[in-house]
Amino acid sequence: MGKSQETFNKKEKEKKRLKKRQDKEQKKEERKATSAKGQSLEELFAYVDDNGNITTTPPDPKKKRIVNQEDIQIGISRQAPPDPADLIRKGTVTFFNSSKGYGFIKDHETQESIFLHQNSSAGPVKENDQVTFEVEKGLKGLNAVNVKVIS
Repeated sequence: MGKSQETFNKKEKEKKRLKKRQDKEQKKEERKATSAKGQSLEELFAYVDDNGNITTTPPDPKKKRIVNQEDIQIGISRQAPPDPADLIRKGTVTFFNSSKGYGFIKDHETQESIFLHQNSSAGPVKENDQVTFEVEKGLKGLNAVNVKVIS
């Protein structure tokens, strides 16, 4: 008589495969039983109560509040346009290279250094000049524009 061709390891692997297949079928049946497909639309609704909690019960129509559309603010509040007088700043030219045509202004209020190009100045500018200027956002930071020397 010959030995069986099936070894213990092959039997174990086959048992695992069958167990896996049965588990998969069982999970499939559970999903079908608890599926949301058979539910009506009202059962799928969720409501928010006065405290912001999600509930399944609809709100009481007697407690309904009327809100004007104009009173709702989305995002940031609107700001008034800035006063043109506030845009003009005063500062001192701390560095200016006339051969390259650029320099820096130190703002008197914020003490920050702002880039100055000779094309944005009304007249010739040199170091330690007191100037008035406006600021605009440039590619690398703040730039001074409309620079005028205070006499």
